[in-house]
Amino acid sequence: MATYVILSRVSPQALEDPREFKQLASKVSAKIKRDCPGVTWKESFATLGRFDVVDIIETDDPKAVGKVAMILRTSGHETTETMMATPWKEFLAAL
Repeated sequence: MATYVILSRVSPQALEDPREFKQLASKVSAKIKRDCPGVTWKESFATLGRFDVVDIIETDDPKAVGKVAMILRTSGHETTETMMATPWKEFLAAL
């Protein structure tokens, strides 16, 4: 499976009420699980800096990655940047 990194910035309006944000995050997660069955969610990290969230997912379907990003954008009040990630050892072996 290919690994993808999704970098997200959450809109300030989504963070106004922490309880509502938790509910929104749960709702978005459920929608992705339901609508993107070929995607394995590996990990999510809250970060400080340019991005608020870093998500790591795996899938063999590049179209599913786009669908995940669009769900985050439309349901999660986020902007996203997505990139494919190659494990360092695999990258070095390919050189």
